[in-house]
Formats: sequence, structure tokens, C-alpha cells
Amino acid sequence: MADFTYELGADGVGVITWDVPDKSMNVLSLEGLSVLDGLIDQALADAACKGVILTSGKEDFAAGMDLNVLAGMQAQGAQGVFDGIMAMHHLMRKIERAGMDPKTLKGGKPIVAVLPGTALGIGLEIPLSCHRIFSADNPKAKIGLPEIMIGIFPGAGGTTRMSRKLGAMAAAPYLLEGKLSNPKAAKTGGLIDEVSADPMQAARDWVLQAKDSDLVKPWDAKGYKMPGGAPYHPAGFMTFVGASAMINGKTQGVYPAAKALLSSVYEGALVPFDQALKIEARWFTSVLMNPSSSAMIRSLFLNKTALEKGANRPDVPSQTVRKLGVLGAGMMGAGIALSSAMAGIEVILIDADQTAAERGKSYSAAYLDKGIKRRKTTPEKKAAVLDLITATTDYAALHDCDLVIEAVFEDPKVKAEVTARAEAAMPKDAIFATNTSTLPITMLAKAATSPTRFIGIHFFSPVEKMNLVEIIKGAETGEVAVAKALDFVRQIRKTPIVVNDARFFYANRCIIPYLNEGMRMVSEGVAPALVENAAKMVGMPLGPLQLVDETSIELGVKIAKATKAAMGDAYPDSAVDEVLFWMADQGRLGRKAKAGFYSYDDAGKRTLLWDGLTQHYTPGAQPSVETVQHRLLMAQVLEAVRAFEAGVLTDIREGDVGAILGWGFAPWSGGPFAWLDIIGAARAVDICTALEAAHGPRFAAPALLREMAAKGEKFYDRYGSGQQAA
Repeated sequence: MADFTYELGADGVGVITWDVPDKSMNVLSLEGLSVLDGLIDQALADAACKGVILTSGKEDFAAGMDLNVLAGMQAQGAQGVFDGIMAMHHLMRKIERAGMDPKTLKGGKPIVAVLPGTALGIGLEIPLSCHRIFSADNPKAKIGLPEIMIGIFPGAGGTTRMSRKLGAMAAAPYLLEGKLSNPKAAKTGGLIDEVSADPMQAARDWVLQAKDSDLVKPWDAKGYKMPGGAPYHPAGFMTFVGASAMINGKTQGVYPAAKALLSSVYEGALVPFDQALKIEARWFTSVLMNPSSSAMIRSLFLNKTALEKGANRPDVPSQTVRKLGVLGAGMMGAGIALSSAMAGIEVILIDADQTAAERGKSYSAAYLDKGIKRRKTTPEKKAAVLDLITATTDYAALHDCDLVIEAVFEDPKVKAEVTARAEAAMPKDAIFATNTSTLPITMLAKAATSPTRFIGIHFFSPVEKMNLVEIIKGAETGEVAVAKALDFVRQIRKTPIVVNDARFFYANRCIIPYLNEGMRMVSEGVAPALVENAAKMVGMPLGPLQLVDETSIELGVKIAKATKAAMGDAYPDSAVDEVLFWMADQGRLGRKAKAGFYSYDDAGKRTLLWDGLTQHYTPGAQPSVETVQHRLLMAQVLEAVRAFEAGVLTDIREGDVGAILGWGFAPWSGGPFAWLDIIGAARAVDICTALEAAHGPRFAAPALLREMAAKGEKFYDRYGSGQQAA
């Protein structure tokens, strides 16, 4: 069965239905593009056809382009990408002109789009080429162009049409931020034309009464002027100056797609529409051939999707969670309860006293109240979520829970106590999980009656906002426990990675060296502003000093003391402790204390770096920005390689996705392993050799990296399908 089918109604209205077989949502393939092109030709040539409705046979309209198509274009080189994009432009321009006389702009047939639900990417670019867009009144539907979020931009006419339709300023949130809207908001914003309870009938009525003038796009009409002003107009000039500054400020120049998008809009606004489409295609080709975009697509879409679908799930029956127990109603436990109840899971939230348990439940109420104010949810949905959460002190309430997660203090004794109490009440075949960021799972499992049913589930704070969840297997953790954890994480619509037990697991193992390297440089006399800005200029969302403030200097001191006690003489970070402990002695415990590496105003808003740093650690001769960046990146990347080499991390896809979602590792790079592939293993070893000579053995290149450099190998060529390190 073809992806698109055509049927002519008795009223003369042809309906082209998009319904890709064996897929839950429509995606556009090259074969589908060819079929659609032929059906448009058929409808335009059919004298009995008065107009066309393009709609979907599924609940949603389309999820976008099949990214495997883009990969196929990339394999053909720049010319292959450009030719493929121009073929899409040709089809959509054919829809737009609809057979009208090119001089008089008359005689065309109306072609409209009817969106039953979500329309994303090319699923909106095709409708934008139609003469009118109708949407069902479906509040769950999302309409927009999210391409920028995975390192590309709308390159099938979306950039040119959206900017000419709305003006550069009004189009910016949809193009540069990937803003998605429900149908009513999309109509208000000018993305679509009508929202209807019966969009098919509304579309038929419009098609049958449409006039020639209704089919002419504004940019094809004589005297068209870009809303808000073109680049050479005084108002438009200021818009583009501001947009350029905004993009460079937000991206620091490391995300090629945003700059290319703005260039496409700017240059396209200076020429006729058809020439603007060629400019868009050239810029899109440039971006798609950039290794950064390829890496982002692979990590943030292909790999992320594979992990969310259970790429590394054990082959055991479904372990869907029916009822969840959460031990500890602090911020972490309350966040787990909220996320679970929002996914429709019944939750028993337990704390030592009823007041604390109720306070944990009120965390959900406060969160949902904010959602109501922002029109993200409704009072009815709030009530439904809160009804799923039972706040109590009674462990007997766990009697029918199939998964219990403890989220109490990071103290082995406390965790052992609640584990014993919970196991005495919960079913014998239920799975018990510990939420910990540092404590070894195998050690904690000793408090359990069955270590095979004991597993680590490491949530990142705040739970309701952070998308990554790290699942940690202890030495005796069984496959059912792993499957249970994976199925639960997928139920609450988060992205799981599975790692083996080791100190700090994977995420903290990599992020702590980043924080430490930043503090170490301060102790050496590197200007704090250089440390922070070098990090941001290479794509880290937060500099290491700001991140320490956010996570708490007090917590850093606790982790340092615990790590030193465990490692003894092998402990490598005494120089870092000197900074950390001195800051704590000054009472500067981070953002929560309104005093840390940064200063804060009375409301807790971060202002400037604290000048006491440079008074205590006097800056001397400063290293280059590149040197600082290499130290900060390699501190993280080498730990990722070591974790993979040691078998803690078993899949580089999880390593890259986890790095981006867990601590924001330079998303433009696609993650630590993707970054190593971009620069090449040989170049990475050269950087490590120089850093090791200047700063010590922590920068020594791992044996695996040296081996790959010698063989000229890349991580994704060797391990990209989920293979473990040899």
C-alpha cells in the first residue's frame, strides 16, 4: 500500500490521504514524496477535480521527515543533499501555484491541508505550501518546526515561508527555538488558518467557494512587503541586527544551524521567492554536511529514540508498573511521585511523619497550580493526579506495589533500614530500587533479602524537568529488575541508560572531573571569568563554577570527604579540596546560601563572580581559551572512555545521550564519543599528550583511545550498533 492515496468525491473535491503503513505516525520518505508528486499532477490534470484536501489517515498528520532519508542524502555528498531538497521545493511550489497561469495568477485549483492532530517539521512545511490550513480542535496536538532542536533547521521551505508569512521577528520563536503550539495557539500565532470541530467539512466548503485571489500567496502577489520590514528597511534592519546578536549570545557560535537559518532568512529576503528557496537549500546542505549536525541527529533523535524504545532491554515479558511505592517525601521523592502520577501510575508516598509525607504531596499540587496558571493543565487534571498519590507513614500500604523506590538520605544505614521495612511489607516478587547518585548498588543490595530484585535508579534533580534516568545494575541484579526499571522509566516518558555498578556510576563519574578541573584552574590562578566563559564558548550550558553553585558547595564537600575516605592515598583531588573547603569556611555554600563562586542579590538572583576569588587566588599569566577548553572537555571525555573501557558503560549510544541529557555536555558535539569522532582519535591523543605533560596523569589517553588512533578508527564505526568494548 502506498504512503499516499487519492480519491475524488462526488462533489469534485479530491482527497489525498497520507497514511504510512506499519507506522504509528506519518513520516515522509523519498518514495512517499514521489507518490505525492504524482497524485498532485493527477489532481491538477483531472478536469473533474475542483480542488484538493491533503489530510492524514491517522490521528496525527505527520511527525516529519524520515531521518534515514537525510542520512541517505548525506551519503551522496553535498550535491545529493541539494538535489533532494530542491525536489521537495519543486513539489511544494507545484502545490502552491496549483496550476495557475504564471503571469495572471489565475486558473489554479485550491489545495488545502487538514490536520487531525500533530504536525511537525515537514508535516507543517507541506501544509504551509497549501492555500489554507485547517486543524481539528485537538488540544493534545502539537504544531511547529522543531528541527533546530536536533541540529538542523526547516529546509524544505519552512524557513522561507514562515519568515515571509509572519515576518522575521514573529517567526523567530518557531524557527530559532522550535516552539510548538496547540491548534488554537497556532492559529493565534498565524501558523494555521482555522480550527474547527469538523475540519474536513470546513475545508470542503472553502475549496468549493475559493476564488483565484484566495490561492495567491502574499509573496507571489504584486507589491509584497515582508511583515516587520526586510533587511534594508529601517525596522527590518534592527530586527536582523538584534537577531544576530541574540543567536551569537545564546549559541556562542558553536551551533551551525541557528546561524545558517538566520543567513537563509536574511539573504532570502533580498531576492524573489524562488531564488530564496535555492538559498535555503544551499544553507541547509551546508548544515546537513556539517559533522555537528550529523552527530546531533544521531544522538538526540536516532539514539535517543532507540533507547526509549528499549534498545538494551532484556528479553523478558512486559514489566509495566501498576502501583509504585516511594520512600522519602523530600524533593527527590516528591518529584518521583509527581512524574509517576502524571503518567497515570498510582503512588504510595511514605515518609517518617505524616506532615512530611503531606508536604511531599503538596509539591505536586504546587507544580500543577503553576501549570494551571500557564494553561498547561487544568484543575480537573490536577485533581486526577493528586488522587493517584497517597501520602502516609504506613509501610503496610506497600502490600500491593510492584515497584518500590527509596529516595531517602545518602546514608547507607538509613537506606538499609528503609529497605528492610519496605521488604517486610511489599510483595515477594516486587522490585526494590534505590535512588542514589554515589553509593555503590552492590553494597546497598546487601540489605535486601534478594539482591536479584534490587537495582539502582538514579534520577536527576529536579525529577519532573530532567529527562535522563540512570539505571544501575548491581553485581547480582537480575534481568527482570532491569526490565522493570526500564519499563517504568519509559512509562513516565523519560530516557533511560543502563550502566554497571562502580563509584559515581557514569554521569557523576564524568561531571565531577569537569567541576574539579574548573576549581583546580582557579587555584592555579586562572581567571574565574576565563574558566566560565571558555566553557560556555565550547557549548557547555553552565560553567563549572556556576554548576558547583547550583548543586551546592556543601554537597561537594560531603562528596569529597566520602571519596577521600574510600580512596585513601589514591585520592587525586587535594588541590580541588583546598578551594572547595576554603569556600565552605567562608560560608559560601552555593546558590541556596546566596553566596558561592558567584554573588547573589537578596532575591537569590545570580549577579557577578565573587571578587573574593581573585583576591585569594591572584590571577597570573593566563592560558589560551583553547587550552582551558581542552582541559574542561577532556576532563569529561576521558572519563567517558574509561567508563566504556571498564565496562561500566556498555553502549556508546547511552554514553552520548546520557551526557547531553544528564549534564548538558556540549550538545552541538553529539556527546563525548561523537566529539572524539569529529576531531579524530589521533588528534584527541595529541591533545591528551600535551595536557598530560603540563598537568599530570589525569589527562593520560586511555589504551582504547590510543589503539583507535593507531588504527585510524572511529567509535561509531566500531561500536555504533551497541557493541561493548572488547
